[in-house]
Amino acid sequence: MFKPFTLFVFNLNKTNVFIQAKYATSVLPQFSANKYAVERKKFGTVSPSDIAYFKTILSKERILTNEEDVLPYNIDWIKNCRGQSQVVLKPRTTEEVSKILHYCNNKRLAVCPQGGNTGLVGGSVPVFDEIVLNLSLMNKIISLDEISGALVCEAGCILENLDNYVREHDLIMPLDLGAKGSCHIGGNISTNAGGLRLLRYGNLHGSVLGIEAVKADGTVIDCLRTLKKDNTGYPLKHIFIGCEGTLGVITKVSIHCPAQPRSVSLGYFGVEKFENVLKLYKSAKSSLGEILSAFEMADNESITSTVNNLKLSNPIGDYPMYVLVESHGSDEKHDSEKLNRFLSEGMETGLILDGTVTSEANKMKAIWNIRESIAGSGLIDGYVFKYDVSLPLRNYYDLVEDLRKKLGDRVTRVYGYGHVGDGNIHINVTVPQYSKEINSELEPYIFEQVSKLKGSISAEHGVGFRKPQFIHYSQGETSLQLMRDLKRTMDPNGILNPYKVLPDVASHE
Repeated sequence: MFKPFTLFVFNLNKTNVFIQAKYATSVLPQFSANKYAVERKKFGTVSPSDIAYFKTILSKERILTNEEDVLPYNIDWIKNCRGQSQVVLKPRTTEEVSKILHYCNNKRLAVCPQGGNTGLVGGSVPVFDEIVLNLSLMNKIISLDEISGALVCEAGCILENLDNYVREHDLIMPLDLGAKGSCHIGGNISTNAGGLRLLRYGNLHGSVLGIEAVKADGTVIDCLRTLKKDNTGYPLKHIFIGCEGTLGVITKVSIHCPAQPRSVSLGYFGVEKFENVLKLYKSAKSSLGEILSAFEMADNESITSTVNNLKLSNPIGDYPMYVLVESHGSDEKHDSEKLNRFLSEGMETGLILDGTVTSEANKMKAIWNIRESIAGSGLIDGYVFKYDVSLPLRNYYDLVEDLRKKLGDRVTRVYGYGHVGDGNIHINVTVPQYSKEINSELEPYIFEQVSKLKGSISAEHGVGFRKPQFIHYSQGETSLQLMRDLKRTMDPNGILNPYKVLPDVASHE
């Protein structure tokens, strides 16, 4: 009844209006259906009686069954993955989520939890006809303790809205993402999103104070604490952070919000080689210390292609490497002086070839825009193979250079950029159109090389639908078996986000 899942590829990037306008109707060839074929598991099929039951829980406008209405929820935001769901449910409360899941579990109806749908690995869209459980209407802010910084809110709150709200109280959200205008905090936590300032504020395992989540059988797990210390039993909140909706549906969160910095400064530097990037990073940690909030790098191809493809202005010249250093502090004069001194010392030693430092909001926004536009600008070249890996810093850039030699002029460009502060590099390979030959040379080669260096094949994007067959390059068999055991315990019928994360649930073999 349902076709094997096919990975559709569209040339569209939601984060960039220029690309969206230019490529809104352009569709690249889809991936091979045979290569990515997945057997539909023996779940139930939604019937009129099921819809009738859902109408006893939700008002009719919160149940979407029209094909045109459902379509946007079937396709991920970069138009890589498309499912075949026929129903979207939009609950407003935890009680409604509980009733829906309890019913679906009893009827063996598979469910795909969905937030802002900004993921990059196909984890937030259905594969076959899973019911989409979209949490966008669960968007209430419940409380904010201005003294402790503890924010409690529902999972469907948009990250940027939360940041704007807490800034009114002299606080900030502890994470910042390019997709903050549409991503949901519940989805951020479910995927353990990283972002631009993890170096300063840490990852979500440290920032999240508590979680309310609903298991597959409808049981509500209340771990919604606002305490920084709670050492009573197993730390259950961590089960749901990064589980990508396969163990439970996050409905409420409490998260620690740091104080809003009184001063923000940004340095943008040209560097001769990657070895000097590492030397600068070491210097930044010692000379900037407590005010260092971000340390980003991008190679020449990353910046040049972005500036040229999107007609942006680069405030400094053409260099092999670029470094972006941000500071968050409490004294603008002091912090600006430290960053300017860092620039001067870097230029004296030759580590920095050219650079600029600014505290002006518009100038900082323009520089950040170059960095945040890299991911989408490559789509103008044609098709982009994207990889998100963590590597030891000494080997951080080696794979980019290796791939350039390996692929040569058969590709348009190979470039790397990312978060030096946490070892996460994004590697992009652009080609005029999707190529099976190039794909077979990249995968599993990249993951094999990452594994040899004891890195991670997914630094911040998650595993989703696209990487379960490669997860063994980062996780040993005993670890995977424990994950399977946990999945069977939490979701014995396997209805939550099937075909995702674990290879025994989502096999592409």
